[in-house]
Amino acid sequence: MGCAASAQKVLAVAPVSTSTEDYFAYEGAGPWYTCKPEGLILPRLANSGAASARDCPPQTLQDLLKKAAEEKGDRPALKAEKPCPALQDSGPPPALPEAEWATWTYRQYYEDARKAAKAFVKLGFEQFDTVAIWGFNAPEWMLSALAAGFAGGKVGGLYPTDTPQTAAFKVVHSGASIVVLEDQAKLARLLPALAARQDPRPCKVRAFVAYGYEPAPGESVQIPGSNLQVPVLSWSAMMAAGSSEDDAIIDVRSKAVQPGHCAVLVYTSGTTGEPKAVMLSHDAMIFEAVAFVNITRSHVGLCGSAQQERILSYLPLSHVAGKMVDVCFPFVATASSPAWVTAYFARPYDLKAGGLKDRLNVARPTVFLGVPLVWEKIADRLRAVGATTTGVKKKLATWAKAQGLQHSKACLLGGDGLEPFGYGAANKVLKKVKRILGLHELKFAFTGAAPIRVDTLEYFGSLGININEVYGMSESCAACTISTDRAHLWGSCGFQLPGVEVKAFKVDAADMNKKEECPRAVSLEQIDEEFQGELCFRGRSIMMGYLAQPDLGAEHVQEVERKTADAIDAEGWLHSGDKGMITQTGMVKITGRYKELIIGEGGENIAPVPIEDHIKGWCDGINEVMLIGDKRKFNVALVTLKAVGANGETPGTDQLDAGAARVNPQVTTISQAMEDRFWIEQITLAVASANNNGKVCPNNAFKVQKFMILPTNFSEEQGFLTPTKKLKRPVVEKAFAKQIDMMYKSTSTYVRYEP
Repeated sequence: MGCAASAQKVLAVAPVSTSTEDYFAYEGAGPWYTCKPEGLILPRLANSGAASARDCPPQTLQDLLKKAAEEKGDRPALKAEKPCPALQDSGPPPALPEAEWATWTYRQYYEDARKAAKAFVKLGFEQFDTVAIWGFNAPEWMLSALAAGFAGGKVGGLYPTDTPQTAAFKVVHSGASIVVLEDQAKLARLLPALAARQDPRPCKVRAFVAYGYEPAPGESVQIPGSNLQVPVLSWSAMMAAGSSEDDAIIDVRSKAVQPGHCAVLVYTSGTTGEPKAVMLSHDAMIFEAVAFVNITRSHVGLCGSAQQERILSYLPLSHVAGKMVDVCFPFVATASSPAWVTAYFARPYDLKAGGLKDRLNVARPTVFLGVPLVWEKIADRLRAVGATTTGVKKKLATWAKAQGLQHSKACLLGGDGLEPFGYGAANKVLKKVKRILGLHELKFAFTGAAPIRVDTLEYFGSLGININEVYGMSESCAACTISTDRAHLWGSCGFQLPGVEVKAFKVDAADMNKKEECPRAVSLEQIDEEFQGELCFRGRSIMMGYLAQPDLGAEHVQEVERKTADAIDAEGWLHSGDKGMITQTGMVKITGRYKELIIGEGGENIAPVPIEDHIKGWCDGINEVMLIGDKRKFNVALVTLKAVGANGETPGTDQLDAGAARVNPQVTTISQAMEDRFWIEQITLAVASANNNGKVCPNNAFKVQKFMILPTNFSEEQGFLTPTKKLKRPVVEKAFAKQIDMMYKSTSTYVRYEP
């Protein structure tokens, strides 16, 4: 994989249509949403282009899985190591040879999803009910998700890291009548949490199904709040029950499902209050997937011929990106293109134990989505290897990466796309690196869910890996902007997905319906306030609304309807809460999040992320930086260092890792670094570099005056990160209130942490 091979393939302007015929008209006053479990949003069809019925006819997910099975039934759809080898003290066992991986063809995928649907109905699943799934990615996860639609309902995923209380809320709120669980511990934790809720009505659960362990024959549990005993079935027992049922009930249920009905609930991971359930229709998900397939096929050749494309499923399937890339994209692409897509599954412990590279080497993905944390971890490992290389190998690698970086820069939007002299030889060296990673057959690499540093993009560009950025939210069915190898800029999150409208508005603080479109900037560097506003989207992929559960009472329903009305205005625009701008060439840039903006003492709007990213990019040993300063005299920063085991889910150990281990080889732990003069000097220099950079700190109000090194990293386990690894800033600020006050009282630039 690389960027465009010739000058003709690099675009000067993003491929954004200006024809009103290519977008849904949004005529009338709305409302453009529903909050009802049985609600229906008719497909928002354009007269022409990507969002038209011609390019993407309204269908259901089950229609397309059936089509994939009919046309490419013998092709592999799902592959997993079964049983999954247990993690050893010495680390992950070697990957099984691909021939030994359990495989579902598309025909088996379709048939097993229908069997599961029949079993769900037999167990008490009703139309518009939900199948709630709590566990790590597995073929059974995807089969359950598709079975929900065949049975006339929807799927609602829980994050593997959800607390029992959060899981119980989602089970009740989603209206789940079937709960599919990975392991026995989850059931043991869920039942007391359900009992503790004391809801006005007993939850609707009629069966628990386990796919990661074998419940005892005839096992049952009592539903909290009722005398009802419900079965706890193994996956095999459930499938056997489905095999004996007549197909007629599934045929009737499936035909009753319309493209505008809800297919998926995606729970947002907010920092306060109960999570909201985003309702995504069949049509929204299919449109999103088809638009992605079409643009990547035309720009990079993905799914362009009758051959296998491959993904590795490892990010949470409960997240919108997991549902779109891992669940929806493979069979939609298989049904709507000449190619067939196979999903390979990572092991549950791969991210924690560093085993992802083994699965990558088997899967050899042609499409790979990595959140910034994953890309940065890969870069850390490669830099660590590079630091130990010496002599001729070191010189050769340095030369090859310089050639790769030069070519990557030439492939940015408006570039000439030309390869520098000697690039062919350099690329042979770079291909060896990509082969070690298992990324040597990549056609499309991308990132999303959180901001990624430009220096990370440049690093991979030097290796000949172009990481494209996508941007969106659960409410926009994942990506509403995309960049490709033909049209991308480092620092931009791409251009609007065909058929979707993206604009930046100055929005009235008192009335979201009063808004004025911002003028387009000449370039990404032109960040004057007049060009910046709230990024808003509308189109066929926008959510139906947030789910209101009638069983939780009228007050709950009213609150959810209010939150939905606060998100989608009278003209159908979904308000993102993100501050950003759009250039005259059609590229979108996020400059901050309104809720995260620091309001300086003089009223300045300070976006923390550019400052934080600059500091992290300057000092490779820093893991995270969090700026504080809202309504205070000046800004201070909490700093964490890269440590062994710090993977976002857990805070890791005291032992320094990757770039942090190389800052001062005499210092091996965070505890030592907190006392080390050289470490403190390096971070001080990184902060000074940001302060002296006019792009990130245009005046004194933006500058960082003091910093503190924390003894551990931020993690989900502590409640400091969301499941998509976004920083929960209010939670962190509250947890470290004492330490923050220490910085404001101190006269020193570096303030030593005290518990």
